Amino acid sequence: MNRRLVLATGNHDKVSELRRLFADLPVEVVAAVDLGPVPAVIEDGQTLEANALKKARAFAAHCGAMCVADDTGLEVDALGGAPGVYAARYAGPDASYADNCVKLLRELEGVPPQQRGARFRTVMALVDPVTGAGGTAGRAAEMETTVEGVLEGRILESARGDRGFGYDPLFFVSELGCTLAELDVDEKNRISHRARAAQRMLEWLRGYLGQVGA
Repeated sequence: MNRRLVLATGNHDKVSELRRLFADLPVEVVAAVDLGPVPAVIEDGQTLEANALKKARAFAAHCGAMCVADDTGLEVDALGGAPGVYAARYAGPDASYADNCVKLLRELEGVPPQQRGARFRTVMALVDPVTGAGGTAGRAAEMETTVEGVLEGRILESARGDRGFGYDPLFFVSELGCTLAELDVDEKNRISHRARAAQRMLEWLRGYLGQVGA
């Protein structure tokens, strides 16, 4: 194991999930925050893909290592797809998880259960600043890729469960009969939107690392 995969996020909940999901890769998985000061990235993209790539590029340039970043949106049908890309800051730039949940419930007041369909969508981006392939001006080429994971569900009228984070206590997964906040970490990591994106990234990374040598 002589390569690092840096998790380009300061969110400790995401770090915990992703460490588990990438544990079997032949690389050292580290959180960017454990390597010292990290770049401040303004997530001003209009799409999840734009934000994920922006973060991965910034952290890869800063760390000089392969970096993975993600951006997640919550799309609620009754709200025309909102909060979408603004899910993490739905109630304002410094909003807490609870603040965002309170606003979402307020926006959905009076909407019947059958019209509260929603989905979590995660786009995960990977940037490797040095691939070993020939680039311009004597520099190595940069590798970039993105994958997506989607989880369908609906928004409840009140919170259930005390696990997870973000909108998890409100997001009901019909096929399981519970919210994401009622699942333990291992169960969530098998079915969540981030887990589905990470699984696709894991499959891609296995092939990629086999080609470039890890």
